[in-house]
Amino acid sequence: MEKLQIHIVISKELYTKNPDSSELGRKIICASIEMIDTLGFEAFTFKKLGARIGSNESSIYRYFDNKHMLLVYLINWYWSWIEYKLVFDTNSMQSADNKLKAAILLLTEKVDVDNSFSYINEVTLHRIIISESSKAYHTKAVDIENEKGFYKTYKRVVQRISDIVLEINPDFEFPHMLISTVIEGSHHQRYFSEHLPSLTDVTKGGNNIVRFYTDLVFKTIKKC
Repeated sequence: MEKLQIHIVISKELYTKNPDSSELGRKIICASIEMIDTLGFEAFTFKKLGARIGSNESSIYRYFDNKHMLLVYLINWYWSWIEYKLVFDTNSMQSADNKLKAAILLLTEKVDVDNSFSYINEVTLHRIIISESSKAYHTKAVDIENEKGFYKTYKRVVQRISDIVLEINPDFEFPHMLISTVIEGSHHQRYFSEHLPSLTDVTKGGNNIVRFYTDLVFKTIKKC
C-alpha cells in the first residue's frame, strides 16, 4: 500500500507563489535547504540557488521576494510539521504528564526523516533551525513581521505545550517562558554538542538533552 503523503499548509503571507504548487517550487525548497545547511545563510544567494537547480535567478523571485522570506517560510514549515507531530503524538493520551513528556521529547530529541513528506529533508532542516532560525526574527523588522503573522506557527506550538503545563499546575506563572526556554536551550545544547562540546554535558548515546529538559521542566512545575 502506498504511504499517505501529508501536505503542510503555509500562510500565503510568506510567499509570492506557493512553492508546493509546482515542480520548480519544490526544487527551490529542497535545494535551498541543502545549500543553507552547507553554505550558511549569509553565503547563500538566489543566484547560487538558480545555478544549482538549473533555473534563472528571476524565476526564484517569482516565489519569494528575498532570501529572508525563504528562511521565514522554512521556519514556518518546520514548526507546522512539529505541531502536526505534537497533535498526532498526544491526541490519544489522557494523562497531562504523559502529554508533556511526549512534547518535550519532540522538542529536544534528534530529528529523523519523516517519510510522510516527499521532498523535505527534516534532518537537514532541523540543523538550519538550530543554527540559522534566530536570524529570521533578530531583525529590525521583527515587530512588523510579527503583526503580519510571520512567527505564528512557532508561537502556536509554544501555546499548545504551555496549555499542557497548566493542566499539570494551573498556578504555574511562567509556562511560555519555560517552554520557549526549553526550545531555544535545547537547540543551543545540540549546537554546542557538535561544535563547542566543553559547554555541554552531552555524551554519545546518552540522550542527555532530552533527559535534562524533561527533568528540568517537571521539577520546575512541581516545585512551583
